Amino acid sequence: STGVVKMQPKAEELKFVTKNDGYVHIHPSSVNYQTRHFDSPYLVYHEKIKTSRVFIRDCSMVSVYPLVLLGGGQVHMQLQKGEFVISLDDGWIRFVAASHQVAELVKELRCELDQLLQDKIKNPSMDLCMCPRGSRIIGMIVKLVTTQ
Repeated sequence: STGVVKMQPKAEELKFVTKNDGYVHIHPSSVNYQTRHFDSPYLVYHEKIKTSRVFIRDCSMVSVYPLVLLGGGQVHMQLQKGEFVISLDDGWIRFVAASHQVAELVKELRCELDQLLQDKIKNPSMDLCMCPRGSRIIGMIVKLVTTQ
């Protein structure tokens, strides 16, 4: 008849961690300020300001696969304590993969996407959707991101 109900944090209590600034908070003028729960613990943001504390604005939640596939830096994979870990940004952002095969596939997909983007930069007139290799890579990424 009695119990505890877990409460979501208040907007001003919600905080995130950045590599360079430590804890940051969502700015009160941000659209996401009143959001008390994010399905993913990762946010991308456009602007960071410091007033009474460090705030971020223009932020959006991002899930794991888009972060791994589209985030900056190299993707690394290693075995740690029996789990396959995918890391970004020199190990600061880390994810545990479901299996070695999943980790390898995600890493390979990222390499293929990086190469495809390099090819597009070298040849701006290249139509990625008409190119068989490009359409397969893009199709796989769309499927992965929309079904995760």
